[in-house]
Amino acid sequence: MKLLGAYDYEVSVIVISFNTRDLLRGCLTSLLDECANLEASSEVIVVDNASRDGSAEMVEAEFTKSRLPVRLIRSDVNLGFAAANNLAMEHTQGRYIVLLNSDAFFHPGALRRAIDHMDDDSTIGIGGARLVSRDGAWQPSARTFHSIWIDAIVLTGLAARFPRSRIFGAPDRTWADPDQPAEVDWVPGAFSILRREALARTGLFDPAFFLYYEEVDLCLRVKEAGFRVLYWPDVVVTHIGGESGRQLRSLKFSKTGAQVVLWRMRATLLYYRKHHGFQAWFAKALEETIYHLRWIRNRYSNSPVRRERAEEATLLIEMMRQAWNETNGGRISPPRPW
Repeated sequence: MKLLGAYDYEVSVIVISFNTRDLLRGCLTSLLDECANLEASSEVIVVDNASRDGSAEMVEAEFTKSRLPVRLIRSDVNLGFAAANNLAMEHTQGRYIVLLNSDAFFHPGALRRAIDHMDDDSTIGIGGARLVSRDGAWQPSARTFHSIWIDAIVLTGLAARFPRSRIFGAPDRTWADPDQPAEVDWVPGAFSILRREALARTGLFDPAFFLYYEEVDLCLRVKEAGFRVLYWPDVVVTHIGGESGRQLRSLKFSKTGAQVVLWRMRATLLYYRKHHGFQAWFAKALEETIYHLRWIRNRYSNSPVRRERAEEATLLIEMMRQAWNETNGGRISPPRPW
C-alpha cells in the first residue's frame, strides 16, 4: 500500500459489496456523478465479498468501462468489512482514502467538502459525514467509545428514553446540535475519509473484526496516534442501512435493525478484550444480566408480545454464551467468514 509520497489520484473511494446489487448500482452511479464534479482525479475500487446476486457481474458489465472506470476485486469468500477494505486499500493510489457503503449515496458536493476539510487541518486523521435516511431523518453520525457504562445505558433503553441528556444521550451524542461540527470519538463506517499519514502510524483495519467495531477500533488507534476524528454536518450522505444484513438468511437477526446479533456479540468481546482486558467478562455479564431481567419481567405475562420478549431474552443469553465460547472470551477471532 502506498502510504506516503507521490499520489496518482486525489482520492481513492472504496465500496464493499455483499448481495446489494441494485443498491450498489445506484451507489456507483451517484458516486461517479460526484467524482465527475470533483474537478480532481479520483479512482473507485469495488470489492465484492462473494455475492450471490450478480453484484460483481453487474459492476463488470456496467461500470468497468464507464467514464471513470471502476476497478473490481472479486473475493471467493466473504471477507467481512475490515479485511475487504484492507484488500482494497493495498491497491489504492489516492492521497486520501474514502470508505463508502454500497447502501450510501453522496449528496451533491459532499465529497469535495470532505476533501477540503481534510486539507484545511492536517491533524484530522478520520472524518465522518452527517448520515441521513431515505426520508432525510438524521442517523447517529458521531459516537462515543464503548465502555461498560455506555453500553449499559444503551441496553437498558435509557439512551433512547432520554436522548437530550448529556449523560444518557452520550452513546450517539444525541444531546448535541447535529448542525455543528465536532471532534468526536468515532464515526460510522458508512462513510469516512482517511488520512494516509494516520494509517502509516496505526496500520489498517484489524481483520479480527469481521463485522462491527472495526471502525471503532481504528478510530481509537488513530486518536492514540495523535490524530483527531471529526464530524462534519455539511458532508451529507444518505444511508439506507442494514441491507447486507438482510441477505444473510441463514443467521439469526435482531428484530429492530436486521443486524446480525451473534456477530455483534463476538465483536463486542473482541473489542473489550483488546482494549480493556478483563472488562470483556463484564461486557458479557452486563448483557446476560439485562436479558435475564427482561426474561423475568415478561415470562408470566398474558401478553403474547411480552412472552415473545421473554423467549427472545433467553435466545440472546444463549447467543452471548456462544459468542464467549467461540472467541475464548474475546481472545481469538473465529475463522472467516463468520
